[in-house]
Amino acid sequence: MGSIYTLMVGINDYPDRPLAGCVNDVTEAHRLVMSRTAGGAIVRTLLNGAATVAAVEDGLRTFLGAAGPGDTALFWFSGHGTQSAASGPDLLIEATGQNQALVCVDGPLPDKRLGALLDAVAAQGVHVVAVLDCCYSGGATREDVPEGLTVRFAPPLPGWRPVAGREITPPDAPQRHVLLAASRLDELSYEGDYGGRRHGAFTHALLGAARAAGPEATYRQVLSAAAARLQRSGGRQRPVLFPEEPGGIADMPFLGGAVTGVTGEHLLRFASDGWEVDCGTGHGLRAGDGVEGTEFGVVGTQDAAPDAVVRARVALTDRTLVDAVGWTPDTGRAYPVSLTALATPPATVSVDDTGRPGAAARLRAAVASYGPGGGPAPLVRVVAAPEEYGDLHVRVVVRGPTARLLARDGTDFVRPLPFTTDGAARRVVNCLSHLARWYQLRDLTSRPSVLDNLVQVEVVPWDAADGHALLPDGSGELVCSYAPEDARGPREPWVSVRLHNRSPHRTLWCVLLDLTDRYASDTVLFPGHFIGPNGTGHALDGDPVRLSLPADRAVVPGAECRDWLKLIVAESELSTAPFRLRAWDPDGTGSRDTDTAGGPAADGVLRFGAPAASGAREAGPVQQGGCGRWATRTVTVRTVVPPLPRAATGRGG
Repeated sequence: MGSIYTLMVGINDYPDRPLAGCVNDVTEAHRLVMSRTAGGAIVRTLLNGAATVAAVEDGLRTFLGAAGPGDTALFWFSGHGTQSAASGPDLLIEATGQNQALVCVDGPLPDKRLGALLDAVAAQGVHVVAVLDCCYSGGATREDVPEGLTVRFAPPLPGWRPVAGREITPPDAPQRHVLLAASRLDELSYEGDYGGRRHGAFTHALLGAARAAGPEATYRQVLSAAAARLQRSGGRQRPVLFPEEPGGIADMPFLGGAVTGVTGEHLLRFASDGWEVDCGTGHGLRAGDGVEGTEFGVVGTQDAAPDAVVRARVALTDRTLVDAVGWTPDTGRAYPVSLTALATPPATVSVDDTGRPGAAARLRAAVASYGPGGGPAPLVRVVAAPEEYGDLHVRVVVRGPTARLLARDGTDFVRPLPFTTDGAARRVVNCLSHLARWYQLRDLTSRPSVLDNLVQVEVVPWDAADGHALLPDGSGELVCSYAPEDARGPREPWVSVRLHNRSPHRTLWCVLLDLTDRYASDTVLFPGHFIGPNGTGHALDGDPVRLSLPADRAVVPGAECRDWLKLIVAESELSTAPFRLRAWDPDGTGSRDTDTAGGPAADGVLRFGAPAASGAREAGPVQQGGCGRWATRTVTVRTVVPPLPRAATGRGG
C-alpha cells in the first residue's frame, strides 16, 4: 500500500459562533489514522486561527497534491458549515436552491471549489477521501436544538464573498473522490459530550465504527455502522455517502485504496429498532403476513459463519427489521448481505358462486387446508373486496358443475375445471397455486444491482446471413413467424439464442428459463453455467432452438404462442430446482410435483441458495453465505403462423 497523506482541519475558535469539539475530533481522527497505518501516515494539521481559506486551499493543492499514484489522500474537516441562496447557473445543479460551503476561520470555502481541488488530486492516480463534520442545512434558526448539543452551522456574514463557485469547477471534471458527510443538505449537524469530552456526533460515531470494523470493511459499511450508532444515540442527522453507486469507490476498503473482493447488495446493521437491512417495501419486498419468508445471507466477510442468515421480521418502506438465525452478529459492525430467500405476495382469489350457494365456503376450506402440514395454501389468499386484490388476481366463477378461472380482463387462465366435491375444490386450489408459482417465476425481479444489463440475451434467426439479433416490435416482443407452407406444411422458425457477458472483468453465472404459455418453466435452454468476461454462452450448446406451437394447438393461420426467456445472472452458482415447473395438466399432479419439493410450492418462498454439494459444478467459485448479487432480465418471444395471402382467402381485388 502507498503512503497516506492526511490534511486535518479543526476549528473551535470562530469569532462569532465558537465550538468546543472540533479540535478533539481532529485529535482522535489523527490517532485512528496513525493506528491504521502503524504510524506511517504523513499528517498536516490546521487548527483554529491557522485554518484560513488560503491555508486550507494550499494544503489541498500542495500538501495533498504531493501524493502520487497508489497513495491515499485524506481531508478531514470539523467545524461550521454554511449556505447561501443560489442564483443564475447554480440553480441548474442546486435543487435545494442553496449553495453550501465549509466555514474556515476567515470565511467560506465553497463545496464546488473543494470538490475541484480534491478531484485535481485524484487525477494524479491518488485515492482521495473527504470526511466533513459540519452543517449543510439552512435550518439554523430552529428553536428545538436538543439540550447539550451545539449546531455546527454559521450563517453568512456581510464581509464574506458570495458562497458560489460553479465557475471554478473545471468543465467536465470527473468526481473521483469519496465523501463521508455528517448530514444531508437539508439537515443540521451537532456536537455534544461523549465520555466527558466534546465531539461532533458524526465524528464520534464514525471513529467508533471504524475502530470496530475489520480491515476489509468498506466506506459503505463503515458509514452505515456509523449511521446506526447515531440512530441508537438519538441523533437526528443522517450521514451521506457519495458517490453511492455500488461497485465503485464507495466499496473500497476504508482508507485502504483497493477494491474489495465481494460485497453484498445491502447492509445489515444494529440501529435504534434492532438489527435492520437497508432494503424494504420501497425496493419491492413483501410486507405483512409471510414477511418472515424473506432472508438475507451474509457475504464477503470472515466475521460470520459461512451460512450466516438473517430473517425478516417487519418490512418498512426503507428498511427491514430482521433477526439473526443461529448466530450472534457484532452490534458495532455493519455486514454486507444479499437477498437469499424472497417471500412473494400470494395470488388473490375472489369467488362468484351465484347459483351455487356454498361454493365459496368450499373453496375457502380447501385453501385453508391445502398447505404443508394441513395449513393454509402459501401462494393463494381468498379475498372479498376489490381493494384487497393483488397484482395477480383470479376470479373463480362457479356455474353448475364447473369453475372458470378468469383473469381481470375476463379471459380464461385454463379450461374450466370440475367443481362438485371437496376433492374437486382442492384441485382448483392446486391449479391456483400452480398459476401463482408460474407468475412468481415470470415476474421475478431483482433489486437494483451492479449486475443489471451486464448479460445480453440475443435471439438470432438461424438462417440470418448477417447474424443480427431480432429487435422487439411495437409491443416489446420478438416475433418469429412460421415459414410458408411446403410439402410438409408450415415450417416452425429456428433461432439461435446467445448470452453475451458484456462485462470486461466479471465472470458471471447464468441460467436461462423458458416459461411457456402452458404455465411451464424449464432450464433446458441454458441449464446454468459460468460465462467469462466478454464471453458468450449458447443455448442448447449452439444447436438450433425450434420455436413451435404446442402439440395440442393447431398450426393454422393466426395461431400463436408465447415464451418468456428469463435470464438470471448471479455471482455464484444457484440451485435451479426452484425454477423448474411442469406445464399445467388438469389430470396431473400440478404444483405438488415431487420434483419440486422444497421449492416455492412448499412454503411460498423462492430461495436463491447454492446447489447441493453432490450436484455442484467444478467450474467457478461457490459463494459462501448465499449467492452474492443477482439480477434478472426477461425477453418475450411470440411465435406466430402468418395469415394466408389475401388472394388465397378469396378476398383479393
